[in-house]
Amino acid sequence: MIFDPDMSSVKPYFIKALHEWISDNQLTPLAVVDASFQGVRVPEHVIEEGKVVLNISYEAAQNLQMDDELLAFNARFSGVSHAIIVPMESVSAIYARENGKGMMFDVEYDEATDGQDEVSSEDKDQEKTNINKKSHLKLVD
Repeated sequence: MIFDPDMSSVKPYFIKALHEWISDNQLTPLAVVDASFQGVRVPEHVIEEGKVVLNISYEAAQNLQMDDELLAFNARFSGVSHAIIVPMESVSAIYARENGKGMMFDVEYDEATDGQDEVSSEDKDQEKTNINKKSHLKLVD
């Protein structure tokens, strides 16, 4: 699929639609987020291998807001409430916890990393290979 670069990103629309579809089927939507992406605000103790899996069900994510730029909500971790802010571009997958149905996405990094560690294209390729090897997600029919 080739998208017009003058158009807005299609990714937030897919994320919002899949969230609604998963929720409508009484399943639990989970979002996989690249925690190293600039602007991600999650508690440090929930980050594992640079990623965090967030339960974004209406029951777990209080005041859930999704727009073209951000996914934001309040959630409790170990009994402590936290304001979670996730740029839509940092989401690498959304899927249903119960059956793994969902979608994976590429995470695009700006050329200016603004203090973030620069990742070589070789490292990105290796990371994609590792993700693909251990993914449990299924293609949505």
